[in-house]
Amino acid sequence: MVTIRLTRRGSRNNPYYHVVVTDHRKRQGGKSLEQVGFFNPRARKAEPKLRLNLERIDYWVSLGAQTSERVRHLVREYRKQAAEAPAAAA
Repeated sequence: MVTIRLTRRGSRNNPYYHVVVTDHRKRQGGKSLEQVGFFNPRARKAEPKLRLNLERIDYWVSLGAQTSERVRHLVREYRKQAAEAPAAAA
């Protein structure tokens, strides 16, 4: 089964996460099929906190990929931000 989940990167006390598509049997930091975004919980004002390629995530989900609970929450949050951005610009 293919899973979309977070994999930790960064140094000690300064983590950031890649959102990756991987086989659920692979270890957490192992090789992934594709990187579809990143999440930086400690982002400063000028840095983006979250960036996702929703087209690729939707593609993998259509093929049967399961998302982790945290990634599911991040996708919902990102879609909400994307919907609000054009409304704020208008």
